[in-house]
Amino acid sequence: MGNVGSSHSRRRHGGGGSGRRVHPPVIPPPPVQEAVVNPYAHPAAAPVYQNYPNNYPPPGSVPMPLPAPYDHHHRTGMEPVYGRYPAPPPAPYVEHQKAVTIRNDVNIKKETLRIEADEENPGQFLVAFTFDATVSGSIAVLFFAKEGDGCVLTSTKENVLAPVIINFQQGLGQKFIQPAGTGITFSMFEESELLKVGDVDVYPVAVKADASSGAEDGSNETPKSGSKTNTNNSQITQAVFEKEKGEFRVKVVKQILWVNGMRYELQEIYGIGTSVESDMDGNDPGKECVICLSEPRDTTVLPCRHMCMCSECAKVLRFQTNRCPICRQPVERLLEIRVGPEPEPESKPEAEK
Repeated sequence: MGNVGSSHSRRRHGGGGSGRRVHPPVIPPPPVQEAVVNPYAHPAAAPVYQNYPNNYPPPGSVPMPLPAPYDHHHRTGMEPVYGRYPAPPPAPYVEHQKAVTIRNDVNIKKETLRIEADEENPGQFLVAFTFDATVSGSIAVLFFAKEGDGCVLTSTKENVLAPVIINFQQGLGQKFIQPAGTGITFSMFEESELLKVGDVDVYPVAVKADASSGAEDGSNETPKSGSKTNTNNSQITQAVFEKEKGEFRVKVVKQILWVNGMRYELQEIYGIGTSVESDMDGNDPGKECVICLSEPRDTTVLPCRHMCMCSECAKVLRFQTNRCPICRQPVERLLEIRVGPEPEPESKPEAEK
């Protein structure tokens, strides 16, 4: 029995002679390294909840989730894809119209409207200007005038300054000046009445040029400009006075056309003076379209009134943006204006007999 027991004891201890258990060597832990402080690295900021008092949500509440982050193509998964970037919003539709030509028989050149001292009556000033007329007619000068229905002018101070009506014949570059003794004396009125438009649209000075209808019926009689029924074509120039260095000058505020019973308000178009197609020069950089730089300008942007594009570029631009290429203001309409001479119709060959 003792031999059996000792044999079992040897197998239990691995059959070795010494009978001691062998342990694996102990590996010492790595030395602790001191953390190096990086002056350029900062810990992440704690989330701030601005919708709650003290910037922390109340106990038991769940903060609102943050929006989904963009991917490497800058998309959120809900936007249409336009290449690598989200598709731009479509530009608003801009209406493209063509201008209608209206014949104006009488034209007062507003840049020539002025006042001149009356040499025969010191202290009085006379209205003078240059005008063009393709037919005969009459010119009426009214002070403190108000426009009524049908472009009829009435003077609100007719008892002090009576309207002056002068007939004229057809011709270009005609000079007009009031007769002596019919001018205005500024000392008779308050400056507030002279320097601005009145509360009921009363203009300190107004000039109306009526085209005579005698060319149609063969008579030379010219109707008065102040008549209640105005069936003739006419042009009205409304102005105020301005004072500069102690002297009064005329400043045009508005020009109106009355043609075939329709009222039109004239507005200046910027760039139309350099866009005449007949004078187009390929070496002149001020007349071509600002987009293609080759075709002449013939399209005006409204309401800013910049004539800066050709019609073909305007048709493409109105689907891409609604901003004027010159001033970047919003575009409401595009108006195509043909400044050059009207194209002659092509003659059709006669049929062979």
